[in-house]
Amino acid sequence: MKRERAAELIWDAWLTGKRLDGLPEDARPRDAVEGMAAQTALAELAGPVSGWKIAATTAYARQYLDVPGPLPGVMFERFRHVEGEPVPADTMTMGVAEPEFAFRLKADPGPSPSLRAVLDAVDTMFLAVELPDSRYTDHQHAGGPQLLADVACAGRFVEGRAVPGWRDLDLPRQAVVLHADGEEFARGSGSLVLGDPRLALHWLAMELSRHGLALKPGDVVTTGTATSPCPIHAGGHVVADFGALGSVEVRFAGGG
Repeated sequence: MKRERAAELIWDAWLTGKRLDGLPEDARPRDAVEGMAAQTALAELAGPVSGWKIAATTAYARQYLDVPGPLPGVMFERFRHVEGEPVPADTMTMGVAEPEFAFRLKADPGPSPSLRAVLDAVDTMFLAVELPDSRYTDHQHAGGPQLLADVACAGRFVEGRAVPGWRDLDLPRQAVVLHADGEEFARGSGSLVLGDPRLALHWLAMELSRHGLALKPGDVVTTGTATSPCPIHAGGHVVADFGALGSVEVRFAGGG
């Protein structure tokens, strides 16, 4: 079947480091439904799943990728890191880091849930750094359906500290500063994440419902970058500073 063929090609590229110029016609999804079906098949090969990411949450990213809206992508447990672990950088072709607000679920919020139901299903909000990647040589022009098959450019993920009292915080106005190798690279805020990271989480729950999927207890959701992404390299060092909420530090293996 098409979805299995797409999943096999993408997973082989992930394992070998080869990159695809695009999926062949017999494997290429034509729309979001087929893209999500291929993503589900990929999860059967690469699992277990740790949760979800949301790509293209900023207007710039949507313009860059030429997609009409955000994209959901499965994240895999084997590529999850906790803060303090050295993270490989030389296996990632996109080679960027993104500071993100993330959530861990304690319950299934149900089909087509309200914002309140989604937030009630959250156990923890924590700070994170996502290291997106793609199995395509030219992810910019792959198009939405192929990007969905490639789990919306999911790569590695670094889990930082939990944030107490997050429900009462003004997350849209929360400043975020991204540092690379000791130098400030970019500034942003929670407002870049679909207006509020909590709204991004609700968007994901609704989008998954459209595809017959749902958030589950234990799922981690990283909601989208709060600044422009910064380049990374072997031996490099990135700090995502969320002000009074804390920071996430990532050091990359290699580089002598």
